[in-house]
Amino acid sequence: MATIQHLTQRTPHVSIDELLAGFHPSPRFDEVSFDSYRPDPKQPSQAEAVHRLRTFASRVGQPEGGLFGKLFGKSKPKRAGIYLDGGFGVGKTHLLSSLWHAAPGPKAIGTFVEYTNLVGALSFRKTVEVLSGYKLVCIDEFELDDPGDTVLMSRLMRELADAGVKIAATSNTLPGSLGEGRFAAVDFQREIKVLSDQFDVVRIDGEDFRHRGLPAAPEPVADAELLDFARTRYDGKVLAVDNFGDLVKHLAGVHPSRYRQLIAGIDALVLHNVDTITEQAVALRFVVLADRLYDKDVPIVASGKPFSELFTPEMMSGGYMKKYFRAVSRLTALAREGQKGEAAL
Repeated sequence: MATIQHLTQRTPHVSIDELLAGFHPSPRFDEVSFDSYRPDPKQPSQAEAVHRLRTFASRVGQPEGGLFGKLFGKSKPKRAGIYLDGGFGVGKTHLLSSLWHAAPGPKAIGTFVEYTNLVGALSFRKTVEVLSGYKLVCIDEFELDDPGDTVLMSRLMRELADAGVKIAATSNTLPGSLGEGRFAAVDFQREIKVLSDQFDVVRIDGEDFRHRGLPAAPEPVADAELLDFARTRYDGKVLAVDNFGDLVKHLAGVHPSRYRQLIAGIDALVLHNVDTITEQAVALRFVVLADRLYDKDVPIVASGKPFSELFTPEMMSGGYMKKYFRAVSRLTALAREGQKGEAAL
């Protein structure tokens, strides 16, 4: 028999150590390596990226000076960071996680949003103090659509580089504005100023394996049948069963840095009456939850509207469109896993 719990009844309290422990590769990438990455022979930039990252990994923990080290040495120091630029689904997160596994610690890996949330939870100065003791900081999905957060992270990375921390980042450009797969050098340099000169940019070309023939969102389960369906499919598992509207409201009272702990121990999420989100702040919080669900590979069974209708058309074509497309893609994959048994890629 399935065990029923409710996310709306959870308010996790997370210590600094627990927050930092979350800066680890997600279960999807917990055992990846450079050897397990399969470069496309038709895309030589992929094999070149592996070579560049292997070399970078060998430099982690080696003294080369910080951001202004060149002022004190006879030769120009190597750059403190490496920046993987490419479109969706070309394996950047796989490579970033492989770098994390190959490098010595202490080290951290997380998404751009997780780092901004860490600053919000700890304060900027405390975050700098903690991360300055690391040898490597990896930032996945570096965002260029929010100037405020970009400037915040730019300052953080600059101070970490000054402390001798190696930094690796990945970027997806905004579809429909910057152009998918094209590194927005002008925007990037403007937002992070002189820090951009400290990064070696590695371009990764390739076809988006996740979006080739992206499956449609599955038909929602009838609400009257939802719980029985989930109990049967996930017999003996732990189910989080919540009304979508109640969960959305509850998220407003839980700091996004705690969403990982919010879903801890859950085998599947059962959502009653999914509806379109119309407020930007609410939508962005749900994007963070979607990322954490995807990281933990939590299948979803839902009634109401399909996830393809989760955000308004205006949101799907606005400044945060990249976030929303990613969330719809991931939630759709988890719903297909939960309702059809298809593994989420």
